[in-house]
Amino acid sequence: MAPSPAYDARADEYIAALGTMDAVHPVDRAIVEAWAARLAGPVLDAGCGPGHWTAHLARSGLDVRGVDLAPRFVEHARAAHRGIRFDVGTIDELEMADGGLGGILSWFSTIHHAPEAVSTPLREFARTIRPGGGVLLGFFVGRVLEPFDHAVTRAWRWPVDDLSERADAAGFDVVETHTRATRGTRPVGTLVAERRA
Repeated sequence: MAPSPAYDARADEYIAALGTMDAVHPVDRAIVEAWAARLAGPVLDAGCGPGHWTAHLARSGLDVRGVDLAPRFVEHARAAHRGIRFDVGTIDELEMADGGLGGILSWFSTIHHAPEAVSTPLREFARTIRPGGGVLLGFFVGRVLEPFDHAVTRAWRWPVDDLSERADAAGFDVVETHTRATRGTRPVGTLVAERRA
């Protein structure tokens, strides 16, 4: 489960630094947009933070809503992106019907889940996405699976193969993965997968 009190305490700082699409790396933006263009049906931005990705997907024509555990993020998202639904909730227990979604964007929303806990949101994503629907995970990449001191609270670096195995075990077929290393920042990855029938 994401650390809501820790994020609430630093939400305004996070919003100012990272809460718009201007802060998104162009490579990441292109990957998410290409993934989203293949989706059909409602989409969830799981761990939506300030809601900028949710709004971006909505502008592209998707039926999308956001959910986040931090009330301050949801408050900001509702004010900044009127007309889009944002709810306070946990990605570990989504209040959604089985198989009702065409896709889930999980943009760095599982980074605080320890290895023994990350299967919980992945199984929830699999439960709520229809067969053939898609999930996209953003995460921090490492050569070994290890924790590190994130700016907010402890997070985890994942080797791509390890996270791919967890996604496969949850019911997804991994379609593609990407890694990006930019000077001065932590290496990051994206994992695109489809829900198996």
